[in-house]
Amino acid sequence: MKRLMMIAFISILIAALGGMGLLVGKESMRLLGPSLAIKEASAAEKGLKAGMTHPETGKKIKYWQAPMNPAYIRNEPGKSPMGMDMIPVYEEEGEEKVPASVIRIDPVTVQNMGVRLARVQRKPLVRNIRAYGTVVYDERRMKVVSAWVGGRIDKLYVDFTGVAVKKGDPLAELYSPELVSTQQELILALETRGRLWALGNQESLRSASNLVEATKQRLLLWGITKDQIDEIERTRKVRTHMTIHAPIGGIVTDKKVFEGQYVKEGERLYTIADLSMVWVLADVYEYELPWVRNGMPAEMGLSYIPGKRFKGKVLYVYPYMDEKTRTAKLRLEFKNSRYQLKPGMYANIYLNPRMSADSLVIPQEAVIDSGVRKLVFVSLGKGKFQAREVKIGIEGSDNEFQVLSGLHEGEEIVVSAQFMLDSESRLKEAIQKMLEVSQPQRSDSDQAETMVVEEMDMEDKELDMSNMKMDDAPETARPHQHK
Repeated sequence: MKRLMMIAFISILIAALGGMGLLVGKESMRLLGPSLAIKEASAAEKGLKAGMTHPETGKKIKYWQAPMNPAYIRNEPGKSPMGMDMIPVYEEEGEEKVPASVIRIDPVTVQNMGVRLARVQRKPLVRNIRAYGTVVYDERRMKVVSAWVGGRIDKLYVDFTGVAVKKGDPLAELYSPELVSTQQELILALETRGRLWALGNQESLRSASNLVEATKQRLLLWGITKDQIDEIERTRKVRTHMTIHAPIGGIVTDKKVFEGQYVKEGERLYTIADLSMVWVLADVYEYELPWVRNGMPAEMGLSYIPGKRFKGKVLYVYPYMDEKTRTAKLRLEFKNSRYQLKPGMYANIYLNPRMSADSLVIPQEAVIDSGVRKLVFVSLGKGKFQAREVKIGIEGSDNEFQVLSGLHEGEEIVVSAQFMLDSESRLKEAIQKMLEVSQPQRSDSDQAETMVVEEMDMEDKELDMSNMKMDDAPETARPHQHK
């Protein structure tokens, strides 16, 4: 009996709660009426297809697109392969007049992408060539002092290298028995000529005079100066030592003799280099050779004098190349009045040849080089960008390119984030081609055709789960159907 009463009580309680639920449900339907209306409108939106005008925005619908996969497009709303509601893409005003290469991007998106613009300029195109070189002696300003006659070095006026000498300074004293005997011959020939002059024998006088001149010439060839010969003729005294003088002014870079050393005729004694001018030997790469020429100005910088540039010029471009380094050697000339340039130093060489006096120039970073063609994005204003193929010439300084065709002076071009614009342009081109292919199929209003990128076709069929439930999912994938 108690059990029957308990069952009856529970039944009455359930009935009461059911009535209350019905009232609550009705009240909820009354309060949530606007939300249901929105859902119904959203459901009604499913009747819209590509080519129709949206009743709320008043814009013509081009197609429906998956939010997370722009390549997945359809003619009517539905679910994307990821289960998200597809969004409509509208035609913009005047879009039919815009070339297919033009893309539109919202100004806020442009700012978030960090798009920077630059102008196409017309100006002289200069190329910066930097090379490394070594300071060396000017070979035209070097002299070797050698012994013109054999003998013994009895005294050295310059007894170490690095000494600065002037032209005519004494370098060493040389004793030579042969030189002494030649001087005695000269004195004897002078005395003979004087006696014959007093006798008046013209023929003998002429022979004596020829002997005097021949002896003087021999002394001159041995390095005896004309002043020294005149002194011997005036004093009639033999000079036991010959003084060797510096032929040029400069720095003694090499010394081969010591006091008391015997030297042979022609043996090297000193090497003197005039360092008022120096050479720099530098290497430039093969592709830079067309812009290097003889006589062009050059600048040089040294690490031990930072910030200073020495002015010079290119003297000579060697007519051969190094097969290992693929470089050609240049010879440059620089003034060195203060001896700051020391042979053996490493130097940075800067050449700035003007390759074109008037060219269209753009930044190198504006060019997208695919290996087959080169693209530049031109800003048309109001968020419009056009991909334009250009022909590039030579590369100048400051990472600049010469433009041969494709752009005009004053146009604004994109110099950053252009790869994102390129992706958008390629996507638009692909979608446009798919839309053109699908045009004949739009006449069938009973069946919505799915338009996807060709290589994504099979993948979309496997991933479209908009009409599937977790409860009845089959073990193998089925082709999706659209209601």
